[in-house]
Order: sequence, then structure tokens, then C-alpha cells
Amino acid sequence: METTRSLSIFILDDNPFCGTITEQHIRNLDYTDVDLFTDEETCLNQLGRRPDIIFLDYPSKSPDGLDIIRKIGRINPDIYIVVFTDQENREATVHSRKYGAFDYVVRGHDDLNKIHTVLKKIEEVMTLLELRPPGSTTLHRS
Repeated sequence: METTRSLSIFILDDNPFCGTITEQHIRNLDYTDVDLFTDEETCLNQLGRRPDIIFLDYPSKSPDGLDIIRKIGRINPDIYIVVFTDQENREATVHSRKYGAFDYVVRGHDDLNKIHTVLKKIEEVMTLLELRPPGSTTLHRS
């Protein structure tokens, strides 16, 4: 696969094994600017590098698992956030999207193909946004 743009991708996963598999899969899709973080603080401190996409493991261990999504959104609302969930957790996915996640991936359920699909979807949205006429606030053309 040849990407049309150089996207900066962060992966935030407290499980180094899962994070490394995700990182390698994304690199195998010809994305080269990929960084893996295993703790929230380090990832947040690197947001000044302006990543385009952050894949993050739904932080079910924290009292408020959505806090990291809100923090990222406050720092840079233009980052596409993709949340990993361990199971089909409808409540987690609805809340994640409510607070700014672009999409989600269910781990263990064709997740590697879903990562590819989500990356292509993000590229399509970015292309549509670039094609908007100056001053336009919607994707629809008159």
C-alpha cells in the first residue's frame, strides 16, 4: 500500500506486547512516522509534535477512562483518536465518540484489518477537508 501523505501516528497502549503488534502492523502498511508510548504522561508530553492520529487502548483501569480523550482534545482537537476496546463494549465506544474519538477497534475481532480500514477512512476525510472551498465549514459543495 502506498500512502498519499506522511501521517504522524502515535500508539498509546500500556500493554507493550499489544502496542508493539499494532506498531509493526501500521509500519507494514507503509506508515513510517509511528511512535509507541506505554504511559499516558509521556504521550501527552509529546503532543507538541502534532500527531495526526492517536490509537489508544481504552483505559478501563482509570476511574474515568475517558479522561485521556478529553485531555488530547483540549490540547489539539484536530487529532484523530482511534480507541481500542477489549470487547464489544457499547457504552465505552459511545462515550469515546462523544468525547472526540473518531472511531474504535475491537481487539481480537479482525482488528488488524480494521486498523487498515480506519487509516484509509481518516485519509479520505483529510482529503475531503483539504478540498473544501476556502471559508467553507461543511464538506458539502453547493
